[in-house]
Amino acid sequence: MAEEEEENLMDLQLTGKRALVTGSSSGLGEAMVRLLAAEGAQVIVHGRNEKRATAVAEAIRAEGGKADIALGDLTTDGGADAVATAALAGGPVDILINNAGAYKHLSWTDATPDSWRETYEGNVISGVRMIQRLVPAMRERGWGRVITIGGGLATQPLFQHPQYNATLAARHNLAVSLARELKGTGVTSNIVAPGAILVEAVKDLLTEIAPDRGWGNTWEQIEQDATNELVPNDIGRLGRPDEIATAVAFLASPLAGYISGANIRVDGGHIRNVT
Repeated sequence: MAEEEEENLMDLQLTGKRALVTGSSSGLGEAMVRLLAAEGAQVIVHGRNEKRATAVAEAIRAEGGKADIALGDLTTDGGADAVATAALAGGPVDILINNAGAYKHLSWTDATPDSWRETYEGNVISGVRMIQRLVPAMRERGWGRVITIGGGLATQPLFQHPQYNATLAARHNLAVSLARELKGTGVTSNIVAPGAILVEAVKDLLTEIAPDRGWGNTWEQIEQDATNELVPNDIGRLGRPDEIATAVAFLASPLAGYISGANIRVDGGHIRNVT
């Protein structure tokens, strides 16, 4: 049976490709670098915390993968320079996955102009910095992949954290604009838009608020109740990091060469529009 399963695995043809995933020392980004490495890519783990980034890289190497690290704060030009230099030290970067970003739970009243500015710097301009540093060389080589991690709030925003919703919309927009700019170059630009994903911080939050909301006592019931109340979808649960990583790995591969400017939603059907 094991041999049969191995024969049925799809070869994503990533062996020899080098991939930088920003914000990959934990969470969704960590799932992405682990899967890309398992598929044969040489990955660059990025973060601001050397201990966490090194731990992820060492875990990948222990499993037989190839991983380097690149440290730096992408909200500054100097930090982006440091990340690009470290990423390119081991060879050209073929795949850029702009995953890094953050948000705070703020209302329209609490989100000051400074909050908007800070969020835009971290979630939008940080990705632009890496595009400008790495994509020109992809264009010269005639092959490359840029994948922007977006989200459903880009097209179906909530009243909460408006500054974050707006940056997701900007990320989607710039990714499609970049696809048009790269027409005919062999480099594609696409979006993966996750829904609500079960990372450790989400599980901790939902478990904490469950008693006040009258959700179940077991995690299985809490997840079901939280999904139904907060993020109803066709699958009836939260997504898993590996499910986002799978979509990213496919778009990063040569097999996705005819996909450009696309928004691939991985949200269980939470977003209800057809575009």
